Amino acid sequence: MLQLNGIKKSFGRIEVLHGVDLTVQAGEVHALLGENGAGKSTLMKILCGIVKPSEGEIRINGEVRHFSDYNEAIDAGIGVVFQEFSLVPYLNAVENMFLARELSNGLGFMKRSAMRKRAAEIMKQLGISIPLNVPIRNLSVAEQQFVEIAKALALDARILVLDEPTATLTPAEVEHLFHVMRSLRKQGVAIIFISHHLEEIFEICDRITVLRDGEFVASCAVSDVNQARLVEMMVGRRIENSFPPKPVSPADAKTVLEVEEVKLTRSGPVSSFHLKAGEILGFAGLVGSGRTETVLAMLGAYRAARCKLLINGVEIRFADPSQALEAGIGLLPESRKEQGLITSFPIMHNVSLNNYGKYLIGHFFINRSRELADTRTAMQRVRVKASSPHARVDTLSGGNQQKVVIARWINHNMKVLIFDEPTRGIDVGAKTEIYQLMREFTARGYSIIMISSELPEVIGMSDRVCVFRSGGIVATLEGDAITSEQIMTHATTGRTQHVA
Repeated sequence: MLQLNGIKKSFGRIEVLHGVDLTVQAGEVHALLGENGAGKSTLMKILCGIVKPSEGEIRINGEVRHFSDYNEAIDAGIGVVFQEFSLVPYLNAVENMFLARELSNGLGFMKRSAMRKRAAEIMKQLGISIPLNVPIRNLSVAEQQFVEIAKALALDARILVLDEPTATLTPAEVEHLFHVMRSLRKQGVAIIFISHHLEEIFEICDRITVLRDGEFVASCAVSDVNQARLVEMMVGRRIENSFPPKPVSPADAKTVLEVEEVKLTRSGPVSSFHLKAGEILGFAGLVGSGRTETVLAMLGAYRAARCKLLINGVEIRFADPSQALEAGIGLLPESRKEQGLITSFPIMHNVSLNNYGKYLIGHFFINRSRELADTRTAMQRVRVKASSPHARVDTLSGGNQQKVVIARWINHNMKVLIFDEPTRGIDVGAKTEIYQLMREFTARGYSIIMISSELPEVIGMSDRVCVFRSGGIVATLEGDAITSEQIMTHATTGRTQHVA
C-alpha cells in the first residue's frame, strides 16, 4: 500500500535522512523504531506533507504522490496521531473530528446531525464509548487519543501513523488501544506504530523497520528478532544490561529524609518511609495509587490531611515547593515539557531557573559570564548533547531535555533528587545514560526517590521499593524480595508488610 523509496532530507548543509526506504502493507501494524534523532519524525513529516524531501519518492498503491501540504496527504488517505495532540480543547469530539472539513448543505450550513451520526458510527466501529458533546479538555488522555484516531478515520484514512500513542496511557488503556488497532488491521488499514516500549512491538506489530542516525538499517518480521537484537540494531551496539550494578548499601548509611507520617485524605491510610544517603528508593504501584501525590504532599505542593517529615533529624513542614528547594530537594516532574522546562528558552536559562539569586550583581544585573560558565559545567556533568548552552530546549531529544532538568538541580546543589517517570518517552540508549547518571549521583552521596510505572526499571534501579495502593504504602521491599511478582501482589492486593 505504501512505499517510501530513497528518501533524503537536508536542512542546509546537514543531511538528516540518507536514502531511507519504508514499505507498509495494507492490514499490517508496522513498527518504526530508532533512537531519538534517528529520523523517524522527519520521515513521518515527509509522509504527511509537512516537510518536503530533498530526494526520493512516495508511492501509494503504486502511484507516485507529491504532497505540498498536510491537507493533500489527508486527501490521499494518510492520518497522523502525533504525540502532541492537535485537538482544540474547547470544542467537543464531533467538532474536533470534522474541524475545517465540516459537512455542509448546498447553502453552506453545517450538517450537525450528519456529523454526529458519522462520529457515532466511527466510535462504534472502534468499539469505544466517549461522550460526544463534552469539551475535549474534560476527557481523559486515553479518550483524547481515541478522538484523534477517530478524527483520522473520519477523513477516510487508510494509512494511520501513531506516534508514541501509549506514552501516557495506563496498562488497561494500552490494551484497549491495541484492541482498536487489531480491529483496524482487520479492516485493511495500514498502521505505522512508533514506540520506545519494545515489549509493545512484540505484542501488537507484524513487521519492523529500524532507522539509525538517519539511515535505513533493516526491515524484518517481528518473529525474526528478539529484544536484544532490536536494541543492537537501534543503537549500533549491544546493551547487555541497561542497569548499572547495585552497590552494597553501608549499614551505617545516614538517614537524610524521614517521612514519619503522610495521609493524603482524611479517610485515607497513613504512610511512612525514610531515605538514606546514597540510595535509590523506588516508588511502585498502579496509576492512581498515590505515589506522585505523596511526593507532592511532602514538598508542600499537594494539600494532604497530614504530613510530618524530618530532614537530617530536624522536623520541618514545607508550605510550598520553594521551601523544599531551599532545603535541598529537587523534583524532576512526570511531564518535563509542561512542568519541568520552558522549552522555548535556551538551555542556559532553564538551568538557571529557580537560582538566579546567585548570579545577581547588586539588585538589577545578572552576571552572564558566571551563569554561562556554570551552565557549561552542569551540562558536562550530566552529558547534555547540544550545540551550545544557547540552544533552545525544544531542539533537543527527550533524553537531553531530561538531562537539562537534572543539570538545573545539580547547579542548584540539591542533595535529594526526586525522579518522577525518569525515562518516559526517551529511547533505550538515552535510558541507559540516565540510569548511569543516577548511579553516579548516589555514588557522590546524592539520594534519589524514583517513581516509575515500568517494573523492570523499578527492579533494576531501586535499592529498596515502597509499593503503593489506594493512596498509601502497603509494603517496603528489599534485596531479593524486589521482584515483579512481589510488587504486583502488593500493588493489587494491598497486603501491608515489610519484606526483606
